Amino acid sequence: MAAAVDILLVEDNANDAELTLRALKQRNLANQVFVCRDGAEALDFFFNGATPVPKVVLLDLKLPKVDGLEVLRRIKDDARTKSIPVVVLTSSREEPDIERAYTLGANSYIVKPVDFEAFARAVSDVGLYWLLLNHPPQ
Repeated sequence: MAAAVDILLVEDNANDAELTLRALKQRNLANQVFVCRDGAEALDFFFNGATPVPKVVLLDLKLPKVDGLEVLRRIKDDARTKSIPVVVLTSSREEPDIERAYTLGANSYIVKPVDFEAFARAVSDVGLYWLLLNHPPQ
């Protein structure tokens, strides 16, 4: 039986992944985080085996192998995964990226703040909301 996963972090930038994990740890939200380093790994996580379903996905858009918008499309197109909240957490402020993400079913779109404290606050707020405040259907 696979271990529980609360947050699936899909992030290719090692520094951003580390900052995200650190921010989640500050709020005691990092116990069950699984990190995928590219889009292909994220798709494998969901569609190649008996992997636990995360409570939320934090998804970067600019990923190697398979880009984040394609990962989002595949998650939202599959009946097994479409209800999983996906929060796009990216450096892109491009309006076409924002529009496409929401068209594909993103639940939220957050531009990564440059300042570490602002970034940490944004990540921990996202974690608190989706893990503790949000009530998904059973």
